[in-house]
Amino acid sequence: MTRDNYTFTSESVSEGHPDKVCDRISDAILDALLAEEAEARVACETFATTDRVVIGGEIGLADTGKLAEKMEAIEGIARDCIRDIGYEQDKFHWRTCEITNLLHEQSAHIAKGVDAGADKDEGAGDQGIMFGYACDETPDLMPAPILYSHAILKRLAEVRKDGTEPTLGPDAKSQISLRYAGGKPVEATQIVLSTQHSDEGQSSAEIRDIVEPYIREILPADLITDRTEWWVNPTGTFVIGGPDGDAGLTGRKIIVDTYGGAAPHGGGAFSGKDPTKVDRSAAYAARYLAKNVVAAGLAARCTLQLSYAIGISHPLSVFIDTHGTGKVPETAIEDAIGKVMDLTPRGIRRHLDLNRPIYARTAAYGHFGRAPEPDGGFSWERTDLVKALRGAV
Repeated sequence: MTRDNYTFTSESVSEGHPDKVCDRISDAILDALLAEEAEARVACETFATTDRVVIGGEIGLADTGKLAEKMEAIEGIARDCIRDIGYEQDKFHWRTCEITNLLHEQSAHIAKGVDAGADKDEGAGDQGIMFGYACDETPDLMPAPILYSHAILKRLAEVRKDGTEPTLGPDAKSQISLRYAGGKPVEATQIVLSTQHSDEGQSSAEIRDIVEPYIREILPADLITDRTEWWVNPTGTFVIGGPDGDAGLTGRKIIVDTYGGAAPHGGGAFSGKDPTKVDRSAAYAARYLAKNVVAAGLAARCTLQLSYAIGISHPLSVFIDTHGTGKVPETAIEDAIGKVMDLTPRGIRRHLDLNRPIYARTAAYGHFGRAPEPDGGFSWERTDLVKALRGAV
């Protein structure tokens, strides 16, 4: 039975978090290769620590001459990412950190399975399960705790970068606990914010004075009450941050990237992977379909699972759970999904137009709950299947 009264917590991390630095570099490399060739194959991983970035994985372009050219540009791409995020620390500076590029060509065996699947169509790049989720508790059809956690850090990054708050640093974390009544968020019980800052003399109270107005700008006023507890830089000084303070790795923030723990996650990370990898593209498709189910009024909450096998194009299974909120049977929605969208890897890429350099922007502040963009970014957030779904159930 679905609970209506409870407290739920989600966290986010900023673009300067060590893991997010790595996600950004991996996705920027992906974008550079897709800009060169729409069918580029990329599985790029990044590791960052004090004064050092290591990039590895597999990449492939049909034009091997262009591949060599792009390999030479990798270091510059990484430095540009670090500079844009804002790292100019003594032990992690975009200009001076050591960058090692260990990328190499894609495995011929993996390429064969993807290029010509066992069912004579493009096969999935790997086996796996992917989940999508949507709910009606926010206009973006996202769980409120993760949506607000992202938005707070995104706003703090904006005022850091535009010079309004020059003492804030790139590395930060947020965490919001919301009390639900009748299945809807009614109160923020806990607000946690830890942010890197430039002056060791700044106290937690002084940091709160800086960040509280922006937090209040993001959170609906009725959610913050006299009972709300604030925890801003609770351990005090946070001057050493980013990869100098803690090592980072691509793909280590999968719950931050999706629904903040409010829904299942299949386990696969997104960043650095081209859209033939169903870890990424099918997770986007699952979010797209779940969001359209809720937008169509077929349910107030929807969890959707897809499963794939390497080299096989069609999903092995489609599962829907509307958590007791469905207006039609879940089996009817499952049947309708197959009628409104081709869920082969190629079908997903074409429907959502994923073979574009649109991924670096997804590396921080969540892959979901973002507005669709004119150039095709966040196309999986569209609600253009509402009419088709209603007609198919």
